[in-house]
Amino acid sequence: MAFDIDMYSRNAAAVNFEDLDFDVFGSRPLSDAGLRCLRYMSDVETHTICYLRDLLVTPSHTDPEVTTFLTMWVFEEYWHGEALARVLEAHGVKTGADHTRAVRTRLGWRDRWAPVQQALAANLIGEDFVAVHMTWGAINEWSTFAGYQRLVDKESHPVLTELLGRIMRQETRHVAFYVSQARARLERSPRARTLTRFALRKFWGPVGSGVMPDSEVAHLLTYLFASEEGIKLVTQLDEHVDQLPGLEGLNLLRRAFARFSVTNA
Repeated sequence: MAFDIDMYSRNAAAVNFEDLDFDVFGSRPLSDAGLRCLRYMSDVETHTICYLRDLLVTPSHTDPEVTTFLTMWVFEEYWHGEALARVLEAHGVKTGADHTRAVRTRLGWRDRWAPVQQALAANLIGEDFVAVHMTWGAINEWSTFAGYQRLVDKESHPVLTELLGRIMRQETRHVAFYVSQARARLERSPRARTLTRFALRKFWGPVGSGVMPDSEVAHLLTYLFASEEGIKLVTQLDEHVDQLPGLEGLNLLRRAFARFSVTNA
């Protein structure tokens, strides 16, 4: 079924969290390991606007359906970051503009170079770059959803479960758009399949790995996925990628575990 972009744009909304009792975390806090994962997730969600900056200098900005989606996507992701920040604040963890600025500033020259690099490479490639963008987005959204699900399972906290459930319902719509776009673009262009396969093998990493320190990436992967249940999800994610045209056998998630020395997977 085709993704209904008009319906999505009419229904996109900030995730509701004002009715949740965050004071519960005072008497029943998250584990230190879980809170560290949540800090990671909050920083990555808040960084979404920077990802959008890099994408708008590519051919993706010429497709009105894609830009409509991206407008709503970045709005919803902003509020995901704000919602997660409320949990962090309830634990006494620093959030807000100063922290966000520090996260972006520590990237240094890489952050300044990213949109230039994207613009040069993507515009040389042309229209088929959009397939790379959509496929990358699909894999990242699948991974994000899985990460939230594992954090719910690991922490078994009623307020966190409710909050992440609301966020995950919105992430499901994001997955649907990216996957529908990726599949259609890969199916119709052999060149897009070749380029996308190359880009994923060469450059893809776990969500947030270009923003967060390697030690934090390794912690998140280990805490959430280095278990029997986590391994099943990792296998399912790689199988999802296998089902996209031309992308069989990449084993992106498994390779990511090896790269970050997550040995139990």
